[in-house]
Amino acid sequence: QVQLVESGGGLVQPGGSLRLSCAASGTSFSIDAMGWYRQAPGKQRELVARITSGGSTNYANSVKGRFTISRDNAKRTVYLQMNSLKPEDTAVYYCNADYLYKNYWGQGTQVTVSS
Repeated sequence: QVQLVESGGGLVQPGGSLRLSCAASGTSFSIDAMGWYRQAPGKQRELVARITSGGSTNYANSVKGRFTISRDNAKRTVYLQMNSLKPEDTAVYYCNADYLYKNYWGQGTQVTVSS
């Protein structure tokens, strides 16, 4: 059973930065695509960024140029560097991973952007 544990969320002022991490455990083989999603109150969960095992990335238009996704395959960890944060980035951020044709979610970490 794959477990994904997120860390790095918190409260930050507009214009600030945060770095989220998600570490995977319970895997014997390399993980396929990994990504970050977010869900704001009253809204649907949406894709923020995704990265394949080969390093190809895609981003939501709303975060392009501000967020960067990366991964360390040896550590089975994916990161999300978030810069120039805006109040509308406030949400619970969830880690997601594809492994052996199944999809897994982390428990989520809260990111709040407020002055």
